[in-house]
Amino acid sequence: MQEVNFRFELNLNLPLYSNLNTIGNPVYVGNSGVGTRGAFVIKSSLDSYYAFEASCPNHTPNDCSTMTIDGQNVVCSCEGYTYNLFTGQQLDRPNDGKRYHDLLYYRATQSGNVVVISN
Repeated sequence: MQEVNFRFELNLNLPLYSNLNTIGNPVYVGNSGVGTRGAFVIKSSLDSYYAFEASCPNHTPNDCSTMTIDGQNVVCSCEGYTYNLFTGQQLDRPNDGKRYHDLLYYRATQSGNVVVISN
């Protein structure tokens, strides 16, 4: 997958990103220019965040490859693959000998009330 360089600020004071003030409540950032198909961001501990590409890593981007949030996981509607937002790992990797990929990780750093995601 072609990576696009980006930097995007999430203001935690805005209602759109208020879930990120609580550990384990992910948000989808679908703004143009953020990753390939956007990014999922989750507060992982008191002072750290994780961000991952929103397009399923196990096939090229298509109509069904943008994943959706399911609790603290994301699910690809193409095959139903599930990934954990605390680890980025695929939870239901088929045992078919093929190579499967975990989520593409993006940097997420906090400065005051702003979380910056970038790659």
